[in-house]
Amino acid sequence: MNTIPSIFNARVINYTVSGGGEVPDKVLFPVTCLVINRKNTQYKSRIYDNLADKGFAQIISVETNQKGISGELPVKDYPFVKFLVTRENVTCGDMINIGMQEAENPYVLVLPNELCEEKVQFTQTLYEKLVEKEQFCLVPRLSDSNRKPVPVMFRPESKKSVFFVEPDFSAGEGEHTLYAADFAGFYNRQKFIQLGGFDYTITSKYWQKLDLFFRAWLWGEKVTVASAMEFFYSAAVPDEDQSPDLSYLRFYLKNLVPVFKTDHAYIPVSSFFAFKLRNSCGLNESLSQFSGARKWTYQNRYRFKKDAVMLIEEWGK
Repeated sequence: MNTIPSIFNARVINYTVSGGGEVPDKVLFPVTCLVINRKNTQYKSRIYDNLADKGFAQIISVETNQKGISGELPVKDYPFVKFLVTRENVTCGDMINIGMQEAENPYVLVLPNELCEEKVQFTQTLYEKLVEKEQFCLVPRLSDSNRKPVPVMFRPESKKSVFFVEPDFSAGEGEHTLYAADFAGFYNRQKFIQLGGFDYTITSKYWQKLDLFFRAWLWGEKVTVASAMEFFYSAAVPDEDQSPDLSYLRFYLKNLVPVFKTDHAYIPVSSFFAFKLRNSCGLNESLSQFSGARKWTYQNRYRFKKDAVMLIEEWGK
């Protein structure tokens, strides 16, 4: 794996930019709506029609040029949409990083394209309520194509020193959640950048997402449910591969191993042995990964406000 990035958008991704030269006719609040196109859809026009008059100051659409995804862009029909097309295969986290880089507003509403094909509800009153929270991310309630609720609350748990995430089908206003389901949420752009964004060296969609949000909690940010914000899937809710692969090892080193003491975090040398037992890498590779994580933790040691044990014990309090 590559060196753990210490700054936002450390990876340079080649992508083309089309459109976006005009401002939407109706601008009500300083929010960029960032649409993440993960697969081809015949409803692109419906997406931009749904978003055009909602009041967003900017609309960005990100997609990849991999076969079966990118097609002809409706730039002439929607000159107020900035279309970003990557020239290489990227993760959802990478796509959001690119969108955040191009966003020109302090707040960014991130929505996968499947949540934009139905009627989108977002008002100035809702915007004002969300901004009052001053949080890194607020997550919406989500429902599948049959209008059945999708879990949006997740809490960290540990049993016999094994970490896992427990979903919760309730979605009470202000309830804590470990991360934003399917990346959908109302993000504070500056806080996102300060947290470093998504780690491009983590290639698993699930562990890349969990890494950023777990780090946000450890560094003193909050992620809660905003029940007044709700979106609906137009297709099947995508599955997530949560297999503990190499991406999990990087998440484990960055988030579960650091220990918080007084005013900073560190990774004890003694924790290497437990790490080595958890992976099938050779000794040299394990040492390299462990050393890289210790260096990254040291560089960010004063940004930690708690460690994983404290987060789990204090959850919901």
